Amino acid sequence: MKVSRSRRANPSASASAHGLARARYADVGVDTDAALRILAGIPVSIQCWQGDDVRGFETRTTVLGGGLAVTGSHPGRARTPDELRSDLDAALALIPGRHRVNLHAMYGEFGGKPVDRDALEPAHFRGWIDWARQRGLGLDFNPTCFAHARAADGSTLSHRDAGIRRFWIEHCRRSRKVGLAMGRALGTACVTNLWIPDGSKDTPADRRGPRERLEESLDAVFADPLPPRYNVDAVEPKLFGIGAESYTVGSHDFYLGYAVKNRKWLCLDTGHYHPTESLADKLSAVASSVPGVLLHVSRGVRWDSDHVVTLTDELLAVAREVVANDQLGRVRLGLDYFDASINRVAAWVIGARALQRALLAALLEPPAIREAEAAGDLTGRLALQEEAKGLPMGAVWDRFCEMMDVPVGAAWLTAMRAHDRRVTEERTGLSP
Repeated sequence: MKVSRSRRANPSASASAHGLARARYADVGVDTDAALRILAGIPVSIQCWQGDDVRGFETRTTVLGGGLAVTGSHPGRARTPDELRSDLDAALALIPGRHRVNLHAMYGEFGGKPVDRDALEPAHFRGWIDWARQRGLGLDFNPTCFAHARAADGSTLSHRDAGIRRFWIEHCRRSRKVGLAMGRALGTACVTNLWIPDGSKDTPADRRGPRERLEESLDAVFADPLPPRYNVDAVEPKLFGIGAESYTVGSHDFYLGYAVKNRKWLCLDTGHYHPTESLADKLSAVASSVPGVLLHVSRGVRWDSDHVVTLTDELLAVAREVVANDQLGRVRLGLDYFDASINRVAAWVIGARALQRALLAALLEPPAIREAEAAGDLTGRLALQEEAKGLPMGAVWDRFCEMMDVPVGAAWLTAMRAHDRRVTEERTGLSP
């Protein structure tokens, strides 16, 4: 999707505003051009499941389950792989920079045939690989350990039934092979991230047994080493889910220990912790103990962890932690939410641009703040942190959008709404 220059903010006005902002930042020791070059090289992995309400393309019809629920009924959800890719194209045209797309196993192309998850093959994702190659995108991947009859009771890799455990082990093993194929085909390492919904609604009598079974299952999943230049394994904890309020087998403490012991990447999801916990603090706490961190950016509201990302204080803190502590080379960034109450393409664009704005704010932080801290001047540190909030970051962001040939300001809404009208009429016969 290209947006005509007539629909953009006045380019000369953007350039003029950035000129003033560049000078203002230079006064506090910040090179805005250098910050924009770095930002242009930071990819965000866009989650495919926002586009179709986590339905996927398998032939079976099952309850989503796993503590997951999609609310809202905005018309025009993607129903086929081609429709989903078309919507992703529309979103990526409105997000500055070059990015990645994150797929779940349930999004394979199965030719209308029933293919169970323990029979997954890289060939089922050939269409996605070809699409990504044509656009210069990377792909990431996830086993889908929910929305299946063998996950209906809320247990998968930690299940008491050895046969059910074997089914999910094989699914996860095959998912790693899919990730490997994606990485090889596209020349960029695919992060294959493993999350399971296993837990208990009420207080369990045995907390240790399921975790021992989970560890055995994970060891089986990861038994075959894969080249990290093509596939990177990550494990994802969660605080709780619907139907798993009292006990989550794969908790933060469990997976942190497993990742450290087995040299796996740790996934930290900003919506998977108690509201009083700071994920920004966790980043530096685990940085020296695990080979890398997959950062899933979401927004928790009360009990729900999957709201569209906005530019909150927590997001700013997380982005600053990544940038200020030189972790960009060891952290992979992705979005993880699903909202059917608003336009799905807009949900992608709003979240991705919010994350990029947070990263830009971190890249534009005046060095005097850290210098004051190093000198023991805590008064100066606090004062400078507050003064930095008034710097003209918005003008630098507008310049970045213009450089990346995407709409400046809210002009992207015009292009998104045109796409919304077209797909809504095509997919529902209704006008939005």
